[in-house]
Amino acid sequence: MRYQISGKQIDIGEALQTHVQTELGASVAKYAGRPTDAYVVFSKSGHEHVCEIVVHLSTGLTAQASGRANEIYAAFDASCEKMDKQLRRYKRRLKDHHKERVDPVELSDAGSYILAATEETDEGSQDSLSAMIVAEMEAKIPSLSVGEAVMQMELAHAPVLVFRNEKHSGINVVYRREDGNIGWIDPR
Repeated sequence: MRYQISGKQIDIGEALQTHVQTELGASVAKYAGRPTDAYVVFSKSGHEHVCEIVVHLSTGLTAQASGRANEIYAAFDASCEKMDKQLRRYKRRLKDHHKERVDPVELSDAGSYILAATEETDEGSQDSLSAMIVAEMEAKIPSLSVGEAVMQMELAHAPVLVFRNEKHSGINVVYRREDGNIGWIDPR
């Protein structure tokens, strides 16, 4: 597994990097057979240290967790414990969905844009044609089953996930509804 350990305006020492690699590696190896990347970012928020972990699995799933504590090691331990709990919860689902998958999930490239909100005119309506693009990024669209997409959305704590349906190669969307249920859009 490749690790990228960094700090936002914090110096990360060798001892902390070694601790992160051993603890996170052991935790993830218990539940996920083929992790590919781990991104760990440490920052400081007021008097607390914050640790955010994102782990990409070869199955296409992305798990993320964050922790806060007064000590930097305690913040990492809290986020690592949350990651461990997430992966333990989804272990059976991961095995059931991916036992026949031998290749990693195929990813397609797509554009992702952030649009600036426009100011309201005198009449109180907005001119939607004059929106300005603030940021343009590249996003990856995974090729998943609907169950895998729901699991990916829950692991990432995302409100919506766009994916390519493995059954018919069409673009689908799963999202969390206001009532707490999951919605699925399949425009076939």
